[in-house]
Amino acid sequence: MPDRYRDRCRVVGGVDTHRDAHVAAALDPAGRLLGTASFPATRTGYEELGLWLRAWGEVDSVGVEGTSSYGAGVSRFLAAAGVTVVEVLRPRRRSRRGDKNDSADAVAAARSVLSGEATATPKSADGPVEAIRALRMARRSAVKARTVAMNQIKSLAVTASEQVTAPLRGRSSASLIKACSRLRPDPSRGEAAAAAKRSLRTLATRWQSLSAEIDELDAEITRLCAAAAPALLAAPGVGPQVAAALLVAAGDNPERLRSEASFAALCGVSPVEASSGRTVRHRLNRGGDRQANNALWRIATVRLRSDERTQAYAARRRAQGNTDREILRCLQ
Repeated sequence: MPDRYRDRCRVVGGVDTHRDAHVAAALDPAGRLLGTASFPATRTGYEELGLWLRAWGEVDSVGVEGTSSYGAGVSRFLAAAGVTVVEVLRPRRRSRRGDKNDSADAVAAARSVLSGEATATPKSADGPVEAIRALRMARRSAVKARTVAMNQIKSLAVTASEQVTAPLRGRSSASLIKACSRLRPDPSRGEAAAAAKRSLRTLATRWQSLSAEIDELDAEITRLCAAAAPALLAAPGVGPQVAAALLVAAGDNPERLRSEASFAALCGVSPVEASSGRTVRHRLNRGGDRQANNALWRIATVRLRSDERTQAYAARRRAQGNTDREILRCLQ
């Protein structure tokens, strides 16, 4: 490292993150490249990365790509060390010039912070909301697996032989699960029928196990939501899953969202201007966190059915010529 850089008072860093290694770049306040280096994506590697950046001077801020994925660990480490971490979007292909490499991406991350293009504060991911996010991930996979099991049960209940399907025909889903869980294969009545019964019983047992798992996860998510944001959970139209989706979107450090408008943009419910010439119009925002967007849609839908103030608002907007779809978007 050249000695002439050691006395620089400010350094802006950039980190291109990957599963096994991170590449860091350091820039001086004028945007000149001081150096790049690669570090393992481990605790020791994070410490080496921090020491390497500080060796160039006082670290002003560091832009990190993928703060919610491969960059989560290094982001938490730098933030805990008192470094300002800025979330950086991965560069678009069109904005890249020349060959793509990790060092160039790290430099681009640092330059986006230095220019003021990147300003977003990443989620801290170190509190109860991070716990909710992890539980919701497990719940989503369990729900998906349970749906697959039910679809397979219903398919077998149609395509199996008559001796298997006859007792199952016309049953509700709950009754079908109970009946399938009690099936006993009898090879003496045919291998195909016995295999179908065995498969149905296995799938039904799996469905019941997944349902019990989902119930346990729901109870834990509800407890965490009630502890983290009791007022949100008590609001009309907000259940545990809706509250969890909104909390995960905001993160453990909601102060990073500067206004209600920024949260609306985060959830994809802020109108996007699409004006041209004398035509002034807005289009639907299809960006943002789609799970949070769905949570707001659920709240609006429930309140339209049961909340008097929401119903009065909808009637007023309907009298002004708005469609039901437009009213729902306004409520979101």
